[in-house]
Amino acid sequence: MPAPRIEDGELVLQVPAEGIDPSWLYRPLDNIGIRAHPGVTSVRIESTAGWKWKFEDAAFFARIERLFSASERRVAVRGLPSDLQKLVELAKGTPSTHHDPVVSRSPVVRLGLLAGSGAATIAAFVRLIGEVVLLAPRFFAGHARIRRNELLDVLAESGTRALLIVAVVNVLMGAILAFIGAVELRRFGAGIYVADLVGIASVRELTPILTAIVLAGRTGASFAARISAMQGNEEIDALTTLGVSADEFLVLPRVMALSLLMPLLYVYGSAFALMGGACVATPLLHISFDAYRVETQQAIASANFAIGGLKAVVFGALVALIGCHCGLRAERSAAGVGSATTTSVVTSIVAIIAIDAVFAVCANALDV
Repeated sequence: MPAPRIEDGELVLQVPAEGIDPSWLYRPLDNIGIRAHPGVTSVRIESTAGWKWKFEDAAFFARIERLFSASERRVAVRGLPSDLQKLVELAKGTPSTHHDPVVSRSPVVRLGLLAGSGAATIAAFVRLIGEVVLLAPRFFAGHARIRRNELLDVLAESGTRALLIVAVVNVLMGAILAFIGAVELRRFGAGIYVADLVGIASVRELTPILTAIVLAGRTGASFAARISAMQGNEEIDALTTLGVSADEFLVLPRVMALSLLMPLLYVYGSAFALMGGACVATPLLHISFDAYRVETQQAIASANFAIGGLKAVVFGALVALIGCHCGLRAERSAAGVGSATTTSVVTSIVAIIAIDAVFAVCANALDV
């Protein structure tokens, strides 16, 4: 390794393409030219594009961090890949886990800790979104490091096994809308417009929301529980040690599966919602099924169906991301699994409603 140099208070280490020599793990750091210089405030790692790091690299950089920690100065090591940084934390024996803020006597300090914890959670979620977006081309190109059997299991869990509950929820919702609309509109002799009410409300708003909430309570919670259990069993740490990204191996297939299947479930749920409305409205209002069908087609022929389909894609990705995020940040205990599952469901439902409000504002601004 080239001799370390100091630039503007930074200790710069140039890592060769072949990585760290295992013999450096046993040699004194002074012999390699690495010392706790008084003026050093951070350590910057420079590496070539072909650097294939191994667990020896993590152990070596953990030694460097311990060297500066012994000098009672906080020195950050910058320039490490995210997965290698996690492995360094494991090598130091201080794995990064999420903890609730410590309760303080001072309300101001307590509020500050809660705000800092919330900001860290949001930053971690945004980072997860970025990782998935960057990994998406690898998935579609067939180069992602995922297991095909697990992907098929996720597709089955997210799709075929959710068909019954999605159908029941949407057909009942359509029937309720038709009954309420029929009671009010037939007073004015406008019973036929129940078809417009059920069609627009179902296709544009309620079907994507209800289907997403069903998947949040069923599939998203399952994602959070499974990944948090893996976190507690140190399976994710094992993946990191082997150089396998948990974001790619665990999160990517789940996000892609739910994003691709949610629009199909949306179409399926919309059909049952319209069917439920027709089964209630036609006998209650004494109108023919053909007249109801034609009125429904005219009501949803505009951008309503496209808006609902776009919502379905966004909601599917959102539910999967929140479930995986809560699982990855769960505490390493049995209680952490339950907490991650509960947090996943509650956060997903709130996020679905909030994003739907954003869609409503944007649609109103665009006059669609």
